[in-house]
Amino acid sequence: MPDSYLTLKDVAGLLKLSEKTLYRLANQGTIPGFKAGGSWRFRRTDIENWVAKQIENKKPS
Repeated sequence: MPDSYLTLKDVAGLLKLSEKTLYRLANQGTIPGFKAGGSWRFRRTDIENWVAKQIENKKPS
């Protein structure tokens, strides 16, 4: 099954973030994404893995 690609608006809605915040995170390289034709795109699996890593990093030792 091919990977699905999401827009900045899609990911912002998925993560309950403002588009401005997500744009800043993407520009900083904090969240995985790439520009295609000047617009941000995100692979769904990359976002899911990034969220899982964020959760794992917050667990107490």
